[in-house]
Amino acid sequence: MSDEQAHDELGERLKEFAGRPAAVAGRGKDPVNAPMIRHWCEALGDTNPAYTGPDAIAPPTMLQAWTMGGLTGHQGRTGAYDELLGLLDASGCTSVVATDCEQEYLRPLRPGDEVVFDTVIEEVSARKTTGLGTGYFVTTRTEVRVDGEPVGIHRFRILKYAPAPRGPRTPRPRPVVNRDNAGFWQGVAEHRLLIQRCTACGTLRHPWLPGCNACGGPDWDTVEASGEGTVHSYVVMHHPPFPAFTAPEEGAAGPYAVGLIELAEGVRMVSNVVGVPYDKVRIGLPVRLVFRRYDEDLTLPVFEAVDR
Repeated sequence: MSDEQAHDELGERLKEFAGRPAAVAGRGKDPVNAPMIRHWCEALGDTNPAYTGPDAIAPPTMLQAWTMGGLTGHQGRTGAYDELLGLLDASGCTSVVATDCEQEYLRPLRPGDEVVFDTVIEEVSARKTTGLGTGYFVTTRTEVRVDGEPVGIHRFRILKYAPAPRGPRTPRPRPVVNRDNAGFWQGVAEHRLLIQRCTACGTLRHPWLPGCNACGGPDWDTVEASGEGTVHSYVVMHHPPFPAFTAPEEGAAGPYAVGLIELAEGVRMVSNVVGVPYDKVRIGLPVRLVFRRYDEDLTLPVFEAVDR
């Protein structure tokens, strides 16, 4: 049997799931409540007065938030959806991405409402080839009720796919070198971290600038950093994955930490924090400068966690 025939047979089998229930009489884990409404509005910067006060309603676009089961799922979930995903996984469609959703709002939700919902597998597409890979679009339709009254409908669509083969590794982006920062990058090439110093007032500065940001003086020299520092702040990059920043020594395709490092000399610079799992990076973590070679043309200053 050819791969094409096998995929066609899989597609026909997947279509049989259309109309099967994915959840029956599922219940929201929490009633509609003011704290979640407040967090939602703060995150989106939504100051609509309809969402506050004694007569508040929930933002309509929160419809899915009240039906989400979290990591433990819902008791009302059937085995059909898991069976469908299992077939896709077994065929090599092991990756998933949410593609879009559609919502219909039938009446506002208010704090105290307890939602009940039924979900059906509405459609499984024919096999599709996308930039991510080849797979199938799966659409579910959730009808939400309160005290037996319909309040909304939510359609959610995912793509379950087999990742397309990767091409050559993406090179790490090159730094932009210009006449204002060329001295810094020359120092990096020599494994020296150079900090600008204003010759008029002695203020150190980073990143490099054409003039002093303290007194405006145009003249400067450099001092070499000791390499000692601490994490002043940081973020962890989870998504989207960027192949150029997933070198094997940085944890394969996993998340990585980007730190704002306060050097012992008092200036701060942005760089990767290495030598420690990303979830162990903390503000105040002692670090030490190392120069890491990423390819034959690129060496960068990064900061390695120090055991103390």
